Amino acid sequence: MTLVQNYLTKNPCYKANVDKSDSRYVTFQTRGPLGLMLHSVGCAQPSAHAFLNAWNKETYTNSCVHGVIDANTGTVYQCLPWNYRGWHAGGSANNTHIGVEMCESKYIKYPSSGGANFTVLDLEKAQADCRRTYNAAVALFATLCLQWNLDPMKDIVSHKEGGKKGIASGHVDPEHFWSGLNMNYTMDGFRADVKSAMEPVIVNPFTDVKEGSWYYDDVMWALEKGITNGVTDTTFVPKGAMTRAQAVAMLHRFAKVYGLEE
Repeated sequence: MTLVQNYLTKNPCYKANVDKSDSRYVTFQTRGPLGLMLHSVGCAQPSAHAFLNAWNKETYTNSCVHGVIDANTGTVYQCLPWNYRGWHAGGSANNTHIGVEMCESKYIKYPSSGGANFTVLDLEKAQADCRRTYNAAVALFATLCLQWNLDPMKDIVSHKEGGKKGIASGHVDPEHFWSGLNMNYTMDGFRADVKSAMEPVIVNPFTDVKEGSWYYDDVMWALEKGITNGVTDTTFVPKGAMTRAQAVAMLHRFAKVYGLEE
């Protein structure tokens, strides 16, 4: 994930956070976010800069989100410090949630009359743009959940879900964008992907423990839990004999990990 700070310092929302004239802004900064809300922009505009340029004006009072994800590159542009109150939900979630917008592909076309339905001009390219923003959003939300101690399964909602909960306006993003492109993305799946992305990646240091061997997963589990460090930095010797001292040491570490020590 590539993250670029591009604070909207001219936007009235940013200024309200700075002058602290409203207690809601002070509360958000002091407490930090209680959740994350995922949006999509609702127009065929893949460039994050198009929104950054439009929003970074003193006269723009419509919205101010925490981040925008470019559909062309997957780059995340941070528009506000994460502990600033934003204008993104159209409801009370502004007081509690970080809001992030995903740009939508130029290979779709919305009707001039408005609405959430759109025509797909090039399905393959539009899906590639959608996949790019989805993957960046997963990485970003995993980072934010770790930073602010949030539970991805409970503390992440879409704008559409926020509307149903009564904490946001009645929009349908981003689910309408995903379904309109025949993607298999859902918010439940997104939350699960964020949770998976938060889990530490264990790198196998052992040259004698090959992926696919019957003991591979168990050795990686023991390594992750700190129950074993191998015989050397690069060998585990899976077929070697274990001394009594080694067995006691591993059992002691197991008990420590699971709170079985008296």
